[in-house]
Amino acid sequence: MTSPKIQKDIVSCVATETTNDIIREMDGALFYVLIDEPSDISTKEQMAVVLRYVDKNGYVVERFVGIEHVSSTKVASLKESLDNMFSRFGLSLSMLRGQGYDGASNLQGEFNGLKTLILEENESAYYVHCFAHQLQLALIFVAKKHEDVNSLFNLVSMLVNVVGVSAKRRDILHEIHALAVIEALGKGELSSGQGLNQEITLKRPVDTRWSSHYGTLMSIISMFPSVVNVLEIIEVEENSEQKFHAKTLLKLMQSFDFVFCLFLMKNILGYANELSRALQMKNQDILNAIKLVEVYRHNLQKLRDSGCDSLFGQVSTFCTKHDIDVLDMGDLFLIPGRSRRKAREITNKTRVCSSIW
Repeated sequence: MTSPKIQKDIVSCVATETTNDIIREMDGALFYVLIDEPSDISTKEQMAVVLRYVDKNGYVVERFVGIEHVSSTKVASLKESLDNMFSRFGLSLSMLRGQGYDGASNLQGEFNGLKTLILEENESAYYVHCFAHQLQLALIFVAKKHEDVNSLFNLVSMLVNVVGVSAKRRDILHEIHALAVIEALGKGELSSGQGLNQEITLKRPVDTRWSSHYGTLMSIISMFPSVVNVLEIIEVEENSEQKFHAKTLLKLMQSFDFVFCLFLMKNILGYANELSRALQMKNQDILNAIKLVEVYRHNLQKLRDSGCDSLFGQVSTFCTKHDIDVLDMGDLFLIPGRSRRKAREITNKTRVCSSIW
């Protein structure tokens, strides 16, 4: 039993029997195929295949049926690999009624070609893009059309690159943050408990990954003083180019406008995160999904109509805690390099609410 060959044979037998049970359960039913591009240490090109169908009890089920290695990433090769898998399982492409793929995959273009080939052979194999995925793509696309929000995400990407570029810096960040958490627990500012103080890190936001932007913003807020400390260390110890990046990030991060945009997008993406998670639930249906979207729209409109003052409060509290200058909302907005006499007659609050909010 300790022989690698014997272990692999046992796993292979179990996989074969499990797959056979799945095919028997399908019993010739119409089905939907979901394909993703998994990655592992082998670095080989491969497809993970899941089948969705309705069982004899009327329930929609999804079953993972295997990982198919492909000889190349060309569309014809992907189609051949899928045909071979269907042939082994005794499945017919004519019974296929839907197809879906990983929109964030490196093979996104090839998957689009595969979709077209399947539709040419079976026009009933409709392609449906995940609703939750569409939500994420739409939000990020619209948000990045806004100058201040686009600047925020560009700055966040730069921050993740500088702080997380090496294992050494990541270790320093973890050590500093761990000490900060211990200190906060000692002061009673945090309550210990399951999942409350788990280790977090800065991850690069990916446009086509659910909740990645929201998670990154939450990490920055939670680890803000620790991130600042790491940047200050880089500013002192690293080479001239890294010093410049660290100095620039420190200046931009420790500004009211950055914190305001940070909390604004955290709140907006927080609502979107709840909706996205709900849309991904296995027992979700279209009528409930429509209701959830309406609730999301209502929450956004409520935030837009009456949330500005509340957000000012959150931002001001955060800035005060982290020694960031808080704008006087009643003071005149001054364009850098222009005297107060020549300032436009608008207040900081009007400027923030009109241009950012």
